[in-house]
Amino acid sequence: MKFESIKKRLKESDIVIRFGQIENINASNIEITGLSPSIGDIIKIITSSGQERLSMVTELKKSSFFVSPFGFVEGLKIGDKAYIDEEGLSIPVSDALLGRVVDPLMRAKDGKGDIVSNIKMPIIKEPIDAMKRGLIEEKFSVGVKTIDALLTTGTGQKVGIFAGSGVGKSTLMGMIVRGAQAPVKVVALIGERGREIPEFIAKNLGGDLKDTVIVVATSDDSSLMRKYGAFSAMSVAEYFKEQGRDVLFIMDSVTRFAMAQREIGLTLGEPPTTKGYPPSALTILAQLMERAGKEEGKGSITAFFTVLIEGDDMSDPIADQSRSILDGHIVLSREMTDFGIYPPINILNSASRVMNDVIDQKHKAAAMKFKRMFSLLKENEVLIRIGAYSKGNDPQLDEAIDKKEQMEEFMKQNPGEYIDFEETKKLLINISNV
Repeated sequence: MKFESIKKRLKESDIVIRFGQIENINASNIEITGLSPSIGDIIKIITSSGQERLSMVTELKKSSFFVSPFGFVEGLKIGDKAYIDEEGLSIPVSDALLGRVVDPLMRAKDGKGDIVSNIKMPIIKEPIDAMKRGLIEEKFSVGVKTIDALLTTGTGQKVGIFAGSGVGKSTLMGMIVRGAQAPVKVVALIGERGREIPEFIAKNLGGDLKDTVIVVATSDDSSLMRKYGAFSAMSVAEYFKEQGRDVLFIMDSVTRFAMAQREIGLTLGEPPTTKGYPPSALTILAQLMERAGKEEGKGSITAFFTVLIEGDDMSDPIADQSRSILDGHIVLSREMTDFGIYPPINILNSASRVMNDVIDQKHKAAAMKFKRMFSLLKENEVLIRIGAYSKGNDPQLDEAIDKKEQMEEFMKQNPGEYIDFEETKKLLINISNV
């Protein structure tokens, strides 16, 4: 390129960095003047010690604007300089992420060195266009008998795991990650206690992070980090999907993600609705969940989102909104744990909306009969226990009683056990006798 051409381009370019400064600071927001940003822009604040702090524009006024910090406000003071980061909120992505534990900004948390990549992915992206979504026609095996047999998932499906505290979400998540037939696995741990991260890796995953990326935003992180931790993990999954790979995405938990948005929304003055959640805490769920799925000409993201239901209340606003967006729900029952059935999946309250599209007729008939027999046992449980039911009155109930032990044994599975899909199908057909 000629020298004159370079001079012309430099003259036309605006290479001057404009700085603003902090005017006011409170516990969750910072007011800055001297810049003209847009909502969602990333602002870098330079502290008096020379450190850079990331923040995001959340409110605009005529002569100033407010930002929410990704960290905390300690160490900042009035007069500190700030400037707009022209790159925006994007993260480095590459195959180097596989086997790593990172924070939402892809900074290493496992002590194995920085993630270096020339490829950047924006954290916030549009969901897959409705007309570009591929049909879900292939089964997605997770190695858990109850799910593969009775709640079969498809490649590109979005499923919710609904459970109260201490029922076994983490154990089931570990079983799905280890048993799923996916070349890439992305696990987002949002709002978890710091103690649970190494525990989940060591106990639930057996310390094996091969082909797995873990994105962590713990409960002590700022609400902005917890919110964008989920979007960041989804961007990582999208990077691998765009390469034509099938990705398993697991997030724990949607409830803590929504709580982070509740904190942000209430700080910005949004009106609280049911259980104090502002409207944005509900609309943001679809923005995240709809990014999963199968895209024509590319790979797929099969997603499992855990939802913590307080007091086992399925009418919780986050649980209710999530069910309406997702393509299926797996409900974990405290009652099942009382009977010693692990994983404690309540097959009568759970459903997979794409199951009939990915299984054959014999499998479908066997699953329907299994559920019918299990339902009959539940309906007549009291009569059977007190001896008020006499065999011979109902042939279907008689068959269910005869196969009660077989069905309960089928629904049990050790955390470290993986069962092949075809083997699971044979066991189901044998019990249902179809």
